[in-house]
Amino acid sequence: MSLLQGRPLIKTSLAALLIGVLGIVTGELGQLFPSKGSNIVGIVWQPDNATVGISGDWDRLGARELLVQWTAVDNQAFIPGTTLPTVPVLPDWARIGKEPWAQDVILGLAGHFSENLSRDNIEQLATLSAQLAKVKTPLNVTGWYFPAEVDPSWSRAKELPALLAKLPRPLWISVYDGANIGPAATADWLKTWLPDDIGVFFQDGVGVYARTAPVARTYADALRARLGKHRVRIIVEAFRPQVGGGFRSATAAELKPQLAAYEGYPLYLFDGPHYVTPALVKALSK
Repeated sequence: MSLLQGRPLIKTSLAALLIGVLGIVTGELGQLFPSKGSNIVGIVWQPDNATVGISGDWDRLGARELLVQWTAVDNQAFIPGTTLPTVPVLPDWARIGKEPWAQDVILGLAGHFSENLSRDNIEQLATLSAQLAKVKTPLNVTGWYFPAEVDPSWSRAKELPALLAKLPRPLWISVYDGANIGPAATADWLKTWLPDDIGVFFQDGVGVYARTAPVARTYADALRARLGKHRVRIIVEAFRPQVGGGFRSATAAELKPQLAAYEGYPLYLFDGPHYVTPALVKALSK
């Protein structure tokens, strides 16, 4: 009887050993041959009333970090505990914080849907952002994002260092080249005023056909050369203009070469709930 009981134990031990060995081998192979979408580390979420119930399977692509564009927009808050009125339905932040694609969160602060309105009220947004940053959430916040999208045509961008001095670090902003002055000039412009403790998300512009992915790569390379490797990440526009106006999800055929062009950079898909659908995730995973 004892011998019969011993056999399953031996089989179990051997099975455990084999699983352990396979796990080590698989891990080493994974480092040698990264899985598809391995450069994707996060998704961007631009909260609005239509997406407060955010859900998805973006972790299948490698995403584990959520960049929330803002927690207050147009003087309405998406989090409780602020001095602002809240949106009609608040996101379930406790649930979001447990999602595999939101293990780390870069939390956006105060903004406006209108870029012009944001730029005209930058002082107010900075003050409000400092207040929002003190509100506790059930998220693993690893950084903060001030929803200022800067480009070389914005003359007041150089006022940002003083305005953002009271915001917590690590702090991020986003940048694009709306004036098309070129990669080196854009990087040089940023270097003249951007504090060393603020990082940038570069908006690739591919989704609006402002430039191709290979050209966007040259911008990222120029920014990295001037600002440092760890201060530059790329926002991958996972959308395209659609006939009749507005935007649609990019197809896998459109997105795969875009992603491939940015090898070596941390990539964030814009934006998960609106454009990176389950069907697109499935197609990208093939």
